[in-house]
Amino acid sequence: MPRFQARVLVQLRPSVLDPAGEAASAAAQRLGVDGIAHLRIGKAVELELEAPDEAEARRRVELLSDRLLANPVIENWTLELSQS
Repeated sequence: MPRFQARVLVQLRPSVLDPAGEAASAAAQRLGVDGIAHLRIGKAVELELEAPDEAEARRRVELLSDRLLANPVIENWTLELSQS
């Protein structure tokens, strides 16, 4: 059965405050790193799965992303999928 590599990138929606991003931005300024106009923190989830084809692999990872990996009320996610 084919194997697929998936990377799900989860980010807070633009309308949701990001205290961790604000703290990191302030810390960067204290370190002398200037010019950061916008900094938000998210997460990347990487997984490998077996599926009969790419469409089924995509369906499974989308289900995981919607119901487990991201909170759809406050987060958006994107999917990168490739066959390994």
